[in-house]
Amino acid sequence: MPLMPRTIYMKEWNILALTALIIGLAVIAAAAQTAHAKTVQDLYPLLSDRFIKTATLTALGDDLILKTDTGIVLTQTRMKKNLDQHDPRLKDQLKNNLIFLAEQEILTLILEEEVKKSGMTDGSAVTQEQIAAFLQSKVEDQTVSGKEAKTFYDENKEMVGGMPFDQVEDSIKQFLLENKRQTAVRSHIHDLGNRHQIRIDDTWMGAQYKRMTDNPVDKARLSGKPTMVEFGATGCVPCDMMQPILEKLEKKFPDTLNIVFLHVGENQVLAGRYGVQSIPVQAFFDAKGQEVFRHTGFYPEE
Repeated sequence: MPLMPRTIYMKEWNILALTALIIGLAVIAAAAQTAHAKTVQDLYPLLSDRFIKTATLTALGDDLILKTDTGIVLTQTRMKKNLDQHDPRLKDQLKNNLIFLAEQEILTLILEEEVKKSGMTDGSAVTQEQIAAFLQSKVEDQTVSGKEAKTFYDENKEMVGGMPFDQVEDSIKQFLLENKRQTAVRSHIHDLGNRHQIRIDDTWMGAQYKRMTDNPVDKARLSGKPTMVEFGATGCVPCDMMQPILEKLEKKFPDTLNIVFLHVGENQVLAGRYGVQSIPVQAFFDAKGQEVFRHTGFYPEE
């Protein structure tokens, strides 16, 4: 074979081999990057129970805050427009909780997509009623037994003023059923977060997390000590009854336990973040800041 064609052939082979090597190294690098990709719960432990906990932190740039692999996006422009529509009296609180607001926004967008897929809409804009009906369809199989109601009654007689069980059984069952449904909805929502594979801009997230945790509750959870938080309000009878108990606990465990009282009337957004729907609520967190127990109503010192 003449020398020149063989030389050209060898050069072509070398180029192909080099190209393959470069592609191979790129694939390996991408795989390594994916393996070490950080999620929200990896870097921000106080968000490990949130919808966005499995979201991947990455550089999105420009106007993007969040995006999903299914094509749903959330921009800072949309967030600002959303913020402007809220009660002006809550704007300062919301500005310190934009992660919470962004989470609600991306969840709404995902749920709208799920409603469309389910066939519950005729193609027009999805309504809040349709979203509620869609979520309701996911929890219709929840039930509460008489045994469950009696156990709750025995452990929380003070909540019903000591009334006989047969007079409050139906109310307790309805209360427990609603709690079960809410738990089932939260579970379904977390699954949606995994399925849609959310990505969040890491720079935006870092800045907003710092602002979000600048409050007494989150500071206590980040302190490395167990924490008890009382969500309540002055003038609420069972809340006021709890105050002497909180003061005793502060004196009894001054160095080993955080005791925090949060007035929900002055911190509506923070109370909403923690899912407080009635007061008083006592929430207990371990030394890592993870919630381990919650009680609603007056909680005797014993």
